[in-house]
Amino acid sequence: MSRRGRPRCRAGESVNPDRTLVRLIWAIAVLNAAHTVDHVIRGDFHWPLDEQSIGFILVVTSIYLVIGIGLRRSHSGMVGPRFWAIVGGAGLALGWLSHFSPFTDQPVHVMYDAYHGTIGGPLAVVCLMLLMGVVLVATTYSAYLWHDQRRHSTTGPASG
Repeated sequence: MSRRGRPRCRAGESVNPDRTLVRLIWAIAVLNAAHTVDHVIRGDFHWPLDEQSIGFILVVTSIYLVIGIGLRRSHSGMVGPRFWAIVGGAGLALGWLSHFSPFTDQPVHVMYDAYHGTIGGPLAVVCLMLLMGVVLVATTYSAYLWHDQRRHSTTGPASG
């Protein structure tokens, strides 16, 4: 065990991170992919590439890099619930700034109206709401695990 109560791994070993948390993170990845498709359908990605498209690509790539590297490092014991709580908080902030803040150019009604009354509008909005809800649940659950981990590491028996 490390001094912070997290199991240490040797090279090549793996740790079993919390299954519920991993499932929530995979759900976020899937919902984010659906939300990315919505952005593409609504025209946020242009060809040939322009500044807006490059920014869009950088944000999407960054999100999946953080998820992928985070999951890999979770399985090796290098990151834990604190990492996911921080990442989740950043994800909630990004979602709020992108679609719910008074400063956004893509509020929910713009997403809905972009589909001109077809089923796509409600699906896009439901997908965004599910994404934000799962990010909130995963962040709250990560914070709970982090707190519980800290409590157990400080109240455990003293060694030697």
